[in-house]
Amino acid sequence: MGLFSFAVKGGILYSAFYATRHYNVWADSEKSSALYNELSQKASPHLKSVRAQIPLEIPPLPSSGELCYIYTHYHNKAVKNTIYFIHRLPCYLGQWAKTAKDGISKALEAPPPK
Repeated sequence: MGLFSFAVKGGILYSAFYATRHYNVWADSEKSSALYNELSQKASPHLKSVRAQIPLEIPPLPSSGELCYIYTHYHNKAVKNTIYFIHRLPCYLGQWAKTAKDGISKALEAPPPK
């Protein structure tokens, strides 16, 4: 089951990457904004039919400016957390090494099972 799950997740990841490359999502910002606006216009009629079937209020899609802000915010947060992790890595490695050393010492000192 684990290998199948891994293969499915890998296939989904590859498909998402291929689709974003195919539709030039990683191109310059004008092309990406135009693609986003086109997709939101195409999705709008479908969202109306879904809203009619589901009694929940679905919020409107964010504008490209809001999307840029959200992306920038979370990108900056990811960069800050990565830098913090790298900054703390020597401390983490020391803690992990001590935990491993203590575990090995405890295993070696334990009496053999009967």
